[in-house]
Amino acid sequence: MSDPNDAELNARHAEKMKRIQAARARMMQSKTVERGLVIVHTGTGKGKSTAAMGMVCRMIGHGMKTSIIQFIKGAMETGEQTLFDSFPDLVEMLPMGEGFTWDTQDRAADIANVRRAWEAAKARIMDPEWKMVVCDELNIALRYDYLPVEEVLEVLAARPADTHVVITGRNAPDALIAAADLVTDMQMVKHPFRSGVKAQAGVEF
Repeated sequence: MSDPNDAELNARHAEKMKRIQAARARMMQSKTVERGLVIVHTGTGKGKSTAAMGMVCRMIGHGMKTSIIQFIKGAMETGEQTLFDSFPDLVEMLPMGEGFTWDTQDRAADIANVRRAWEAAKARIMDPEWKMVVCDELNIALRYDYLPVEEVLEVLAARPADTHVVITGRNAPDALIAAADLVTDMQMVKHPFRSGVKAQAGVEF
């Protein structure tokens, strides 16, 4: 362990940080664009929807309206819903699914629910009043061809210039990844479910 009172080491560290600071300042000078983003959270790891909910909290903090459309999840009591209910003028959370496809086992009903959820999402994406629209687990619906990805891309391209759209779920299609501004692929390293631990309040919901 290095000596925190080592003057030579501290001086080298300070000089290194000054160089990094200067390089960072030069880089930031070129970042002048501000516009709505298409953000995709995908991958096998936990945290895709959770990360989106964190962004919703930021939007609330800045006084900007956000809509959360849940394509797969049905109505259930979650910590997020309880929290967001405290800010009815800034956020809405609409669970419009009926559960995972292996639970519903009804393709026609799943497609109808996805279409209903997409129409709600599309209306909000195109309405400039909403500054962020979260399409939670839309990627799952796209994977099963419940909704044409081309239709989603058309709406994203036509949205108001300052509207952010966040899309979550495993197996994001290549066309959506190509059109997005920010893509995060979350990979699982370990998960307690594999050790027999069930979903728990405050962690999963």
